[in-house]
Amino acid sequence: MAGTFTKLLYHIVFSTKHRRPLILPSLREQLYPYIGGIVRADQGVLLRIGGMPDHVHLVTRFKADVSVATMVRLIKTNSSKWVHEAHGQGMEFGWQTGYGAFTVSASRLAAVQDYVRRQEQHHRRRTFQEEFVGMLKRHGVEYEERYLWD
Repeated sequence: MAGTFTKLLYHIVFSTKHRRPLILPSLREQLYPYIGGIVRADQGVLLRIGGMPDHVHLVTRFKADVSVATMVRLIKTNSSKWVHEAHGQGMEFGWQTGYGAFTVSASRLAAVQDYVRRQEQHHRRRTFQEEFVGMLKRHGVEYEERYLWD
């Protein structure tokens, strides 16, 4: 086969450091498009972004030759740097060390995008911690509770 053909879809979740509610509407309006720009700069596609003041969800597609770990590192590093530059060094903004990344089948893409879009409604019933542990369990990811939160 002469070419490489992929359509690798990911649902990525990460929170602010110590899950502090720092992504207020005024920041979110600028941060989400900025994250989209980071993804596009590396020839990826941000299909949906959403979240709450303490975390974000991305539904995205990356180039085949770029790892999820590399892209998440770029997104978190560059967006955190931008927040500090655009909103002042005094803002104690930062992302948690880790993240969750889950593959999404094409048949489930619309449902996952809808889930991300409805974060405010979803979090009337569940905390971020409950949501994240539920995602780990649904995807069969092994974890130790003591290593989940920073």
